[in-house]
Amino acid sequence: MKMLRGKKLSCASVLLCSVAVAAPQAMVAQNHVVSPGDIQNDVSKASAARQQNQKQVQDFLSSQEAQRAMKSAKIDPQQVTSAVSQLNDAELASLAARSAKAQKDFAAGNIDNHDLLLILVGLAALILIIVAVH
Repeated sequence: MKMLRGKKLSCASVLLCSVAVAAPQAMVAQNHVVSPGDIQNDVSKASAARQQNQKQVQDFLSSQEAQRAMKSAKIDPQQVTSAVSQLNDAELASLAARSAKAQKDFAAGNIDNHDLLLILVGLAALILIIVAVH
């Protein structure tokens, strides 16, 4: 019985060694799916997009209309402006898109001062709520 078990063990060992030797080199030492250069490019693009979105929101909030709207709603403009940097990338991208649309609509005359006031106060309140929840 012990001899049979020993033969099975030695057969299994030989089989395992032959599979390891026959395995292709790529299977033994796998290459990374994403190169470090690709990762660096993705990080750079994400950082640039975040900076652009942050600038868009900051420019919108620093406009005279926005400053007046926040002051009339008794919202501290400095608090809202500083809270923008605490937003995550998705929240910041969403707010940047909304602020860009509001600026274009206002410049095109599609919305009036009252509508812009409501949008600004809504965005400022949204920013403060998001930061407070985090």
